[in-house]
Amino acid sequence: QLQLVESGGGLVQPGGSLRLSCLASGFTLDNYAIGWFRQVPEKEREALSCVHGSGRTTNYKDSVKGRFTISRDRAANTVYLQMNGLKSEDTGVYYCAAVQSFGSACTVIYSGVDTWGQGTMVTVSS
Repeated sequence: QLQLVESGGGLVQPGGSLRLSCLASGFTLDNYAIGWFRQVPEKEREALSCVHGSGRTTNYKDSVKGRFTISRDRAANTVYLQMNGLKSEDTGVYYCAAVQSFGSACTVIYSGVDTWGQGTMVTVSS
């Protein structure tokens, strides 16, 4: 059974940092695109970043470019999202997601997702 479990959310002050983790089980990352998404109340879930399990490609939406870094640890079967320079508007529930991708592009996940994690809450507030 494919499963994703996020962790690392919490309360942080503006300008602070957090690192989110997404542990995959039931599959290996190699042939999957993994993405991070953010959900805030009354808004659509927003794609933030993705990485291909091969590690060959990453992608960032403009709103997080230069502040967030996505990476994957193949041995740990885990994808990370390092978030620096956090702003109040970064507050939300963060989800990781996976979709099978035998190419090298990760952006396919912006068009469709096979598996979602349960989410982890990030609150940026003073």
